[in-house]
Amino acid sequence: MAKAYWIACYRAIKDADKLAAYAKLAGPAIAATGGRFLVRGMPAKTYEAGENQRTVMIEFDSVAAATAAHDSAGYQAALAALGDGAVRDIRIVEGV
Repeated sequence: MAKAYWIACYRAIKDADKLAAYAKLAGPAIAATGGRFLVRGMPAKTYEAGENQRTVMIEFDSVAAATAAHDSAGYQAALAALGDGAVRDIRIVEGV
């Protein structure tokens, strides 16, 4: 079974306090479902049409595990804490 990677790209952080509240809840919720943080922060370099935006990459054992993490009660509580504090997108990509 191929691993899966959850990639979050932050286009804007509107409220640092809401982001901190989200992170306090999201980290443990993701770890509890088997997620392993690989990347978390600003890019060292960007190329082509790349934007200098916060990026997070989390490894899971499968797409099903990543989806279950996102849909878990713990992560949904984290999303509620984030509210409108950031503009971002999340992609779950299967590894090769």
